[in-house]
Amino acid sequence: MGTTGERRDAAEGGLSERDRSILAVERASWPRAGAKERAIRERLGLSPTRYYQLLNALLDDPAALAHDPVTVNRLRARRARQRANR
Repeated sequence: MGTTGERRDAAEGGLSERDRSILAVERASWPRAGAKERAIRERLGLSPTRYYQLLNALLDDPAALAHDPVTVNRLRARRARQRANR
């Protein structure tokens, strides 16, 4: 999950800049295969695997839900469908 400093903005007790950036990537639409993964590497400096690990943890964070409820609820529903299909 990362250190407390990575996860939280100490001044506000809310989401870190990285967390807000992850949610912004998820809000965007991607025109072709590979564009999202390239953006993850270039904008965030993360491997796609690490990005999805952080995103999955972020979906369980109440601060993320408060920050962007539409995106978080959409992704939670998708995650639940994927788990049900396993």
